[in-house]
Amino acid sequence: MLTLASKLKRDDGVRGPRAPNPAAESTRRVSVRDKLLVKEVAELEANLPCTCKVNFPDPNKLHYFQLTVTPDEGYYQGGKFQFETEVPDAYNMVPPKVKCLTRIWHPNITETGEICLSLLREHSIDGTGWAPTRTLKDVVWGLNSLFTDLLNFDDPLNIEAAEHHLRDKEDFRNKVEDYIKRYAR
Repeated sequence: MLTLASKLKRDDGVRGPRAPNPAAESTRRVSVRDKLLVKEVAELEANLPCTCKVNFPDPNKLHYFQLTVTPDEGYYQGGKFQFETEVPDAYNMVPPKVKCLTRIWHPNITETGEICLSLLREHSIDGTGWAPTRTLKDVVWGLNSLFTDLLNFDDPLNIEAAEHHLRDKEDFRNKVEDYIKRYAR
């Protein structure tokens, strides 16, 4: 993380009284997204839920990271769920793209990894969708909450899982536990 921040500071100090070289200038130019991410990643790491861990495979690419959520209560307790997050160039005007990499039996996450979380929607009917004032911290806390207070059986993406819960809560719990044993350890 510090690598990109150091680069930003170094680039600001490199520009001096010399005449600018347009070719060299373009190689040093840092996007608005990357400047935002330097600040947001520092804030995120300082305010991470205890059930979450972030990993940046390449510290020079803050726009791609992995999140691990390990719920400590509820149906998904004991599981370890991996998400990948990619922040597009148009960030913060558009939300990050997030996918669940762990197969899961969940009403708001499909078995192929699509996620139903209002704040990840560019256009949301309920007004809780993405806004430029939202940050990566909001995304991580939102994903973490899908395992507790935002677990929503009334507006599911995985309808089969929601109907399963409605039909037989105990069998739903057993299937969740089976998925955790098979895919989330």
